[in-house]
Amino acid sequence: MTDLPEPPATFQAFIERHPELGQAWELIGRAGRNGPLDEETVRLIKLGVAIGAMREGAVHASVRKAAGLGIAPEAVEQVVAIAAGTIGLPGAVAAFSWVRELLPNGEG
Repeated sequence: MTDLPEPPATFQAFIERHPELGQAWELIGRAGRNGPLDEETVRLIKLGVAIGAMREGAVHASVRKAAGLGIAPEAVEQVVAIAAGTIGLPGAVAAFSWVRELLPNGEG
């Protein structure tokens, strides 16, 4: 069982205003979870995709959810290091700053 954090207030307000989009988003998420990968692996992959797409909000959400799953901060930071070879050092440093804003003992 997971202990995922509540979404940010802005996300909740958007979904309240557009409930059909919220339902569609939930269906997309559910469909992506169908398969052999465990929940932690899926979460780390989603973090990597968010980093590669340079989506700060998605990185924040993935880090919050990773923490809720009990994924070690070192594993989250390793995803950033893995991404560096693809997105380049400046992008990796930006992603690292986004990750550290939410990790325990981060600089955020």
